[in-house]
Amino acid sequence: MEPVRNTEPVSTDQVTAFRRFNRYFTRRIGVLDDHYLGQDRPLGEARLLFEVGDGASLRELRSRLGLDAGYLSRMAKALEAQGMVTLSTHPQDSRLRVIGLTPAGRVEVEEQNRRAHTAAAGLLEGLSDPQRTALTEAMATAQRLLRLAGITVALVDGAAPDARACLDAYAADIDERFPEGFDKNDLVRPEEVSGDAGAFFVAHEEGSPVGCGALRRTEPGVGEIRHVWVAPAARRLGLARRLLAALEQEAAARHLTVVRLDTHAALTEAQAMYRACGYTEIPAYDDHVYASHWFEKRLAH
Repeated sequence: MEPVRNTEPVSTDQVTAFRRFNRYFTRRIGVLDDHYLGQDRPLGEARLLFEVGDGASLRELRSRLGLDAGYLSRMAKALEAQGMVTLSTHPQDSRLRVIGLTPAGRVEVEEQNRRAHTAAAGLLEGLSDPQRTALTEAMATAQRLLRLAGITVALVDGAAPDARACLDAYAADIDERFPEGFDKNDLVRPEEVSGDAGAFFVAHEEGSPVGCGALRRTEPGVGEIRHVWVAPAARRLGLARRLLAALEQEAAARHLTVVRLDTHAALTEAQAMYRACGYTEIPAYDDHVYASHWFEKRLAH
């Protein structure tokens, strides 16, 4: 399962600017200090304490923080030895190790939050209110783009568990949005979007499927795009456009010259996206029960 890569190369100037910002930001917030926020522990342990919250499994934390299993285990054991956390076996799954805060751990996290708030306020005090607004908006944009960059889009078999899970979530989503509801029998079948017949893409964020899109060949040189969907938690990142671009790229690789799609009248945001991505509205090319708008795009080769 190879992730789809952007065809536009990353410039040296872009890489240099990204690294320069990383170096400045990590130094400015004290990441390099073994006594993060003036407490007697480095950032890694402090962040782990913060993420434990009301309790979590080590597997969940490993996925959320992107940590090596051995490194996470060593940090957890060190914090346990210091009386900050407890480690136990999950009551319903003996394979899972669960970590929770002790009373001393909760006290330290509360102090960590107080110091972090004070440090952030101290940084912002040097700016005017319009400058603070500009900075917080810029950080929101950076976070959105970094989330999008961290999401992988990969070609999978149409029968893969994550493919079917996405389609189930898609069906439930639009069943609520369509006034007439939605019949799951309208979903593409695995054989329509696998192998020579078509393609299915799934987007993953931190190991969880958060979006999908399907392509099927309808006639020589023509493909149809179906079920472009993004989970609510991953919307407004630009992921739908990324999925659409992956489908178009795959269609071109299969020597299709035209891609078509239809959409429901209720999906106004989808219609706007397709128009913005170069799709032209055309007369109906099928009698799809849920379709009220039909679009087409000619692909460059």
